[in-house]
This record gives sequence, structure tokens and C-alpha cells, in this order.
Amino acid sequence: MDPTVIVALLSLAGSLAGTFAGILAGSKMTSYRLEQLEAKVSKHNEVVERTYKLEGQVLELQHDVRDLKK
Repeated sequence: MDPTVIVALLSLAGSLAGTFAGILAGSKMTSYRLEQLEAKVSKHNEVVERTYKLEGQVLELQHDVRDLKK
């Protein structure tokens, strides 16, 4: 077999291995970043829910104060 063909095949194999390794690393990084983003969104949603409940409680307290003033 011609040495040029062997070098070309080895180059192809190296390129394929590098490409797949890059795709795998990128996929892992994307997955990790999505998990981190989901955690942040979850924390944010908890704060929004707590704020909504607190607003309702403040409204009730304002009504109670108005009733007491009358």
C-alpha cells in the first residue's frame, strides 16, 4: 500500500476522533449550563411565589387596619 494513502487514512482517523471528542465536550458543557440555568430559574420562581403570597398577606393586613380605623 502506498505510504501516502496510509498517511491520508491516519489523518482522516485523527480528524474524526478530534471532531467527535469536540462534539462530546461541547455537549457535556451545554448540558451542565442548562442544569445551572434550570436551578437559577427554579430559585427565581420560588421568590416570585413567595412575593405573591406576601402581597396577598399585606393586602389582608391593609384591610384589617382600615377596619380597625373605622
